[in-house]
Amino acid sequence: MADQDIFENIDRLIAEERALRARSTAELGLSSEEQSRLREIEVRLDQCWDLLRQRRALGEYGEDPAEARVRPASEVEGYQS
Repeated sequence: MADQDIFENIDRLIAEERALRARSTAELGLSSEEQSRLREIEVRLDQCWDLLRQRRALGEYGEDPAEARVRPASEVEGYQS
């Protein structure tokens, strides 16, 4: 997967996230399915950003960015800021 593909995926996820958040404030809440989807989107976005960071780090050190892999949600969500 190329960086451009990852950015396109991020753009789609962000658009869906914004739509859900807008619906949440306009309608004063989300259904349980929508809440689950919003959480899934948040995790997938974190995974995409992590994948991009991995690809850039590999490239910086002369390694193949294609070797980067999507890490499990449990790992990506456990990072400390």
